[in-house]
Amino acid sequence: MKKFAAIYQRALERKGGEKALNALLSNTTKSATELTAIDDAHYLDTISKAIFKAGFVWKIVDYKWSGFEQAFWNFNVTRCAWMSPDDIDQLLSDSRIIKHHKKILAVQSNAAMLIDIQQSHGSFGQFIADWPSADFVGLLSYLQKHGSRLGPRTCQYFLRNVGKPGFIIGNDGAAALIDAGVIDRYPSSNKDMKKVQSAYNEWQQQSGLNLTQISQILALSIDAS
Repeated sequence: MKKFAAIYQRALERKGGEKALNALLSNTTKSATELTAIDDAHYLDTISKAIFKAGFVWKIVDYKWSGFEQAFWNFNVTRCAWMSPDDIDQLLSDSRIIKHHKKILAVQSNAAMLIDIQQSHGSFGQFIADWPSADFVGLLSYLQKHGSRLGPRTCQYFLRNVGKPGFIIGNDGAAALIDAGVIDRYPSSNKDMKKVQSAYNEWQQQSGLNLTQISQILALSIDAS
């Protein structure tokens, strides 16, 4: 497996040096204290936005999102969890949102998941903050198992958007992992994902960077097209 220094050097060469590379890196991560302080309504909001963006034109979802927040009671977790059949019927005729029945139901299901986690951890933010980065794939697996319409990529984007250090395996990221000798195909099995986690943990020790920074540098080190 390639050392992270070699991957970083390749990213520097591709992007024209350290200053240019750093300009492309987004500092989106939050500390455990910051993650805990986020209201659970914001987490449900961000989960739902990631779900509605999946397979759809992102800029349309972004444009309409203030309407979504109005329609879904600002993503109040308890209110969303207790949506009635009449509420759902009204949402299906609400012009402020994208009227996708299964995704609307997913808001309700995921609100119920957040309530379950609140009961065991105090808040969903505490749960996210406490989950160790060294087992990021375990967090992805948990959300996929207990949530609704939370596929691997949707979970990755959700966690990136709320600031949890982690990786996104897009086309470039997967190509970089293959080039580094971590995997030999796009990771779709638990076995592959464990290999990815192990590589990220090793690169984190080598570099002192968090998972998000490593993920971004990996993607910038290669062109998958």
